Amino acid sequence: MTKLLNEAIEKQVREALAGMKEPVQVLFFGSQQNCPACGDTRQLVEEVAALSDKISLAVHDVDADAALAAQYRVDKTPGLVIAAKDGDTVTDYGVRLSGIPAGHEFTTLIQDLLIVSGRDSGLGAATREFLKSLEKPVHLQVFVTPT
Repeated sequence: MTKLLNEAIEKQVREALAGMKEPVQVLFFGSQQNCPACGDTRQLVEEVAALSDKISLAVHDVDADAALAAQYRVDKTPGLVIAAKDGDTVTDYGVRLSGIPAGHEFTTLIQDLLIVSGRDSGLGAATREFLKSLEKPVHLQVFVTPT
């Protein structure tokens, strides 16, 4: 199998991931059916996870592991959950990536790993106070496209 990340990119990613503070759990959800990007996405996150001992990767089938997919609210494949890992405890911060994080989205994957590893969203105090005042969950989606 041909690697997706060449040596120069691996070096850059390894240097970026050296800034990780705490362990991160990546949960990959793929499907054997109707998911042409699942194979490449899985390979990509496997290659990234191999570049840092602070990244653990768990691979799941969205159909076979339907209860787990529902628990993490994964409804698209390929889907990634990026969560904090402290020993056996996985803390879900709600970070999801849908589709293959390639091209411009690759940077988003690396940044998400660093943010979750730091256990701090980077939000200011006023924003944190406002968010505490919300009375019910908010479903926020951000779509990334280069066009």
